[in-house]
Amino acid sequence: MDSHSEVHAEPAHPTPGLYLKIAVVLFILTALEVLAFEAGRGGLGAGLRPIFEPITVVLLIVLSAAKFALVAMFYMHLKQDPKLLANLFVFPLIIAASIIGGLIILFQYWRVVGAK
Repeated sequence: MDSHSEVHAEPAHPTPGLYLKIAVVLFILTALEVLAFEAGRGGLGAGLRPIFEPITVVLLIVLSAAKFALVAMFYMHLKQDPKLLANLFVFPLIIAASIIGGLIILFQYWRVVGAK
């Protein structure tokens, strides 16, 4: 036996209680997504539609991104992985989100300008 064997301290893994808390948060975020969609299309009353219709898509994207981040950090164990692996996963997502956001802005601009 080698007396110079290294001992690596592994980060503490989440407990079942933390997973349950994350599941509850994901449930609440999903319920908020459903409410935002229904309010945006007028399903919760005609009075809420003018308020939520312009922001429904942005609100749904933000809620979905929050849910994705929670799932990736805890259920895919990115929170316990080395920072390099997490950065290799997150960096392309940031680039993709920037491109998608730019395209949404561009198509919205062309829809407004092209209609004139």
